[in-house]
Amino acid sequence: MHLTVLPTADLGPDGLRALRALLDSAFAGDDPDGAGAFDDASFDHALGGVHVLAGPPGAPVGHAAVVGRRVLHGGVALRTGYVEAVAVDPARRGDGLGGALVAAVGRIVRGGYRLGALGAGPRAARLYRRHGWEPWTGPLAALTPDGVRDTPDERGAVHVLRVDAPLDPGRALVCDWRDGELW
Repeated sequence: MHLTVLPTADLGPDGLRALRALLDSAFAGDDPDGAGAFDDASFDHALGGVHVLAGPPGAPVGHAAVVGRRVLHGGVALRTGYVEAVAVDPARRGDGLGGALVAAVGRIVRGGYRLGALGAGPRAARLYRRHGWEPWTGPLAALTPDGVRDTPDERGAVHVLRVDAPLDPGRALVCDWRDGELW
């Protein structure tokens, strides 16, 4: 299937509605209660960067976003391509769309950022590892309104794609602040 890359601004209102419907559908099974699996903060995290779409913008069957974030490491603010909202329509799972989306975001990260990062559950982590993403084994933290706070619960879920930033797992990756999930 052909993939299209476009900025959030080019999705338009209909494209944004279609994207939200896809994400709500794709993530519905991730919440045991069936509600809130993909909330407004999660949707907001996926906006403002570039989107990789499988299918037309008005009816996508697959999606991944790369948004710019700053991740501090060893006193350096790294321009980081953060991957968000990777999803495939439940009816289309198993036909390679997920791998194609992850390959496309890897190309975007390698072409425009010093580092790639994402948060992934165990099932999705296998897909990312096949495409060169590595689980971050060092400490994690977030720059919050109250200062830098450790985020140990994210250990094992945060993955990085090395581009040109030297990384030392003995030093923390510190993400910027945002509402909802920090990583």
